[in-house]
Amino acid sequence: MYDHIGLRVKDLEKAKHLYAAILAPLGHVPGPAGEGYAGFGPKDSPALWLHGTKNGGGAHVALRANTRKEVDQFHAAGLKAGAKDNGAPGIRKDYAPNYYAAFLLDADGNNVEAVCMR
Repeated sequence: MYDHIGLRVKDLEKAKHLYAAILAPLGHVPGPAGEGYAGFGPKDSPALWLHGTKNGGGAHVALRANTRKEVDQFHAAGLKAGAKDNGAPGIRKDYAPNYYAAFLLDADGNNVEAVCMR
């Protein structure tokens, strides 16, 4: 679990579009936004923050999915919105027998994962 995570991105508008698309299947929505920042998460409770910078980032974030279908939708929505595949949806037996995940790279090199342990 985490309280909040901040990612540095080069193009905030492009990143907002991508994250809105990949987070929707997981039930997350855009939240507060302003000059140089944007929040996402459950309605009225943003926990993922994007911060526009010149240099971008390179973090890893794992987001909990309730179902394997949500993981699949996360991956498909991300590819459609411009993310690069960094691991198609599937079981990762080296992590755990029920670790179903998919990985995407955003335009700034952030590795974003959706995982379902069911």
